[in-house]
Amino acid sequence: MKLFRMAALAAAIALPMAHPTMAATPDNVLVIAQNIDDIVAIDPAQAYEFTSGELVTNVYDRLVQYDAEDPTVLAPGLATEWQADDAAKTITFTLRDGAKFHSGNPVRAEDVVFSFSRVIKLNLTPAFILAQLGWTADNVGDMVKADGNTVTIKYEGTFSSAFVLNVIAAR
Repeated sequence: MKLFRMAALAAAIALPMAHPTMAATPDNVLVIAQNIDDIVAIDPAQAYEFTSGELVTNVYDRLVQYDAEDPTVLAPGLATEWQADDAAKTITFTLRDGAKFHSGNPVRAEDVVFSFSRVIKLNLTPAFILAQLGWTADNVGDMVKADGNTVTIKYEGTFSSAFVLNVIAAR
C-alpha cells in the first residue's frame, strides 16, 4: 500500500510537467500542411480526388495549362502551340522540343497518345471526362494520333474547341 501511495504521489507531482512542448518555426521558414487522407492513387489515369488531383497537377506536365497570372488564359505546357479547327472538330498540338520525363527520356508524341489511350482503356474515374469527347476504348486510336512532333485529337459532340482545351488543361 505504501508503494502505491508513493507511485500516486510521484505521478501527481510529475503530471503538471507533462505537457506538450511547442516548437518555434524560424521566421524564414514557410510551413505548408496538406490533409492526404483522400489520396487513392497518384496515377493520372486513376487520380480524381482533390488531393491526388492537385498532386498529379504538380508532378505531371499537361499539353496546355492555365496561366498562373490569369487563370482564364491557357498557356503552353508540353505543347508550345496548338491549332483548333472547330469545323473538323480537331486540335493539333506541337510538342515542345527537349521535353523529358523525370527519368531523362524524351517525351514523344506517341507518349501523349499512350497516356490518353491508357486513361480511356483503364476506364477509371477520370475516363468519364475524356469519354464526353466521344472517346471510347474502341475508337481512341482514331481519335488521338501522333505524327512526328505533333498530336492531333478529334472530338465529337457540340463542344467548342475552347471547352475541349480546358478539359485537356484540367487533366
